[in-house]
Amino acid sequence: MNPARAALTVAAVAVALVLQVSVFPHVAWEGVVPNLVLLVVVATGLVRGAQPAMLLGFVAGVLLDLAPPADHVAGRWALALVVVGYVAGRVRQDVRPTVGSVVATVAASSFVGTSVFALTGIVLRDPALGVGEVLQVIAIGVLWDVVLTPFVLPVVMGAFRRLEPARATA
Repeated sequence: MNPARAALTVAAVAVALVLQVSVFPHVAWEGVVPNLVLLVVVATGLVRGAQPAMLLGFVAGVLLDLAPPADHVAGRWALALVVVGYVAGRVRQDVRPTVGSVVATVAASSFVGTSVFALTGIVLRDPALGVGEVLQVIAIGVLWDVVLTPFVLPVVMGAFRRLEPARATA
């Protein structure tokens, strides 16, 4: 792995994680905050493909699972972000990213990732939520992520492309 790309990836995840757990709780809507870490994983998938995005999704998910004020069973975000990395990486292989396809990929990835996180919570009874509350959380999460897409993805994807343009297809 290119050391510059590794440093950029670590920095992107660190900034996203810090903002997500420290700043965005102050603008939470119905207790749901934007998932910047998910957006970094999607950007990685769109530029680098499924395998690097899945690896990043696992590592970033574990960090998100362990970052205070985490109140859930560890591993739920790791699983969800691995799936998100796979979904975003598969889109990279299937279509050349356009603005519409990037927003659609974020919406689908956010839906899938938040759903996996929520469904594992239901299965593990962590915390006990009804289906109505879960659907509301998923809808708000998707909306947050789509709203932040134009501010986050162009920056992260552009940075990855500049570091290794030969490997980036987007």
